[in-house]
Amino acid sequence: MQKVDPFIPSPLKSESRLIFHHGAPSFNGRTADSGSAYRGSNPWGATKPLAMTGDQVASRLAIVLVETRNPLNIGAAARATGNFGFKDLRVVNPYQLAFREAKSAVGSSGLLKTAKQYDSVAEAVAGCSLVVGTTTGRDRKVDQLYPLAEGALLIRKATRSGSVAILFGSEKRGLSNHALSYCHWLMRIPTLARQPSMNLGQAVAICLYELVRPFKVPIRAATTAAASSAEVERLTIALFEALALSGYLKSVPSALTEEKLRRLVRRLNISSQDLPVGLGMLRQVIWKIRSSR
Repeated sequence: MQKVDPFIPSPLKSESRLIFHHGAPSFNGRTADSGSAYRGSNPWGATKPLAMTGDQVASRLAIVLVETRNPLNIGAAARATGNFGFKDLRVVNPYQLAFREAKSAVGSSGLLKTAKQYDSVAEAVAGCSLVVGTTTGRDRKVDQLYPLAEGALLIRKATRSGSVAILFGSEKRGLSNHALSYCHWLMRIPTLARQPSMNLGQAVAICLYELVRPFKVPIRAATTAAASSAEVERLTIALFEALALSGYLKSVPSALTEEKLRRLVRRLNISSQDLPVGLGMLRQVIWKIRSSR
């Protein structure tokens, strides 16, 4: 008899392994639907009504499936993507047999035939100014973890000035630490503790519905465009090189430091206007260290 994970419905195992607490998320005692000022863990404050239609959000958001292996999961995620008007489906290193099977299945979503394939997370999110990862947050240390209702508000805000990507990880392990290092912050869905996990199709559907459903919440609009993921990665590489040349990395494992450094830089939320300045500073530091040797 096949062994089944009691926390994951079979055969559609959880792609993202999202977990949520019971009850609707509330902010300062009020739910997101109340129209009240939104504060607390929202770093942008709350002053101006957010008026984004579902179509506007969908046109600027990419759903990224990372290292998926189950064809049923892939098909269900694609159908959920189309159900709510989203068209940008991306896959990173999918299990090719499962991906071909999902695309050739009877009644498969047209999105699977046009889905873009990438060799790495970095390539898949290069043009996005905000990258959000999905995780339970149970087995790893996380710096910024938002419940879905709160995360959806921040994503809606970000789509006003740039493109956003939401990452869903593999069925077995979720997103790796390396993949998570490309994320600005993480998001989870509240569920009952006795049944915490969801399959991929369900998780994608719930996340996307929350993003397109009509409601208004007071929230301040972004004044400057955020730097793209590719631009932030160039800054990260330059900072990593400067630290290596200075000797800082000799006492710690470089792979671990690179992931931590990548997450740190993304938490800074650098704008596209400020990034060239910081990159220029680091390049000058690198040149000075090299020339002095």
